[in-house]
Amino acid sequence: MSSNVMTAHDSGTFQLGQLRVHRLGYGAMQLTGPGVWGEPKDRQEAKAVLRRSVELGVDLIDTADSYGPYVSEELIREALQPYPEQLVIATKAGLVRTGPNEWHPLGRPEYLRQECEMSLRRLGLERIDLFQLHRIDPSVPTEDQLGVLSDLQKEGKIRHIGLSEVSVEEIEKARSLAEIVSVQNRYNVVDRDSEPVLEHCDSHGIGFIPWFPIATGDLARSGGPLDSIASALGATPAQVALAWLLQRSPVVLPIPGTSSVQHLEENIGAAGLRLDEADYNRLLNGV
Repeated sequence: MSSNVMTAHDSGTFQLGQLRVHRLGYGAMQLTGPGVWGEPKDRQEAKAVLRRSVELGVDLIDTADSYGPYVSEELIREALQPYPEQLVIATKAGLVRTGPNEWHPLGRPEYLRQECEMSLRRLGLERIDLFQLHRIDPSVPTEDQLGVLSDLQKEGKIRHIGLSEVSVEEIEKARSLAEIVSVQNRYNVVDRDSEPVLEHCDSHGIGFIPWFPIATGDLARSGGPLDSIASALGATPAQVALAWLLQRSPVVLPIPGTSSVQHLEENIGAAGLRLDEADYNRLLNGV
């Protein structure tokens, strides 16, 4: 990579509760083994990716206790402690693992408290800046799940509370129980089922963290919209997909993940990419 590589600073900033972060972050799910299970193929490369992300201005790293499980959090501590002063590490609890690609909601208050305590220990933190409920467990009252997170917040163990994979109605119920600063739903240029949630977050100033942000699907086919826009801009389809997300709304905080330093640098290259109105609308309308 040349010395004039883009950095996350070029993506602008967002006020996430009391925390100001650069909008282009890093998602640490892919640092684990296949199926988000077990150790990475190359532990040293995984740690190199984390260190390089910080060098490139990333100050929002998203992880979860269930990534590995536990592997991602441990790698973050090993690679980055002592942490840079402005680094925000967001983690999650509320999904248990029984094997590769197997995820099960578990929102019992005692379990969420236990996982918060364990994440603090694994990450080597005294307080988690953003603690997200990975899923709302339908078998446990929402009041109980948000109640324990509020208790942990009052105890100084977490700073801010976020949600993941929720509807507008679920956000509104959660906001009646606790202050919610972020929502993490699957969303990208070809998968926009969470459009109403994004619009709700936009209107209320809630950070919207799209996971799986680089899915490009048929739009990236040879001669397709992403491919042709990328060619005209001298960029990659993935960079164009990320640039589109950054322009979609000022509350959008993409967290592309990778286990490769090269791919990380490519992703961060989207931070300074700007689409003109015609190209932006072409992707918005999927044509």
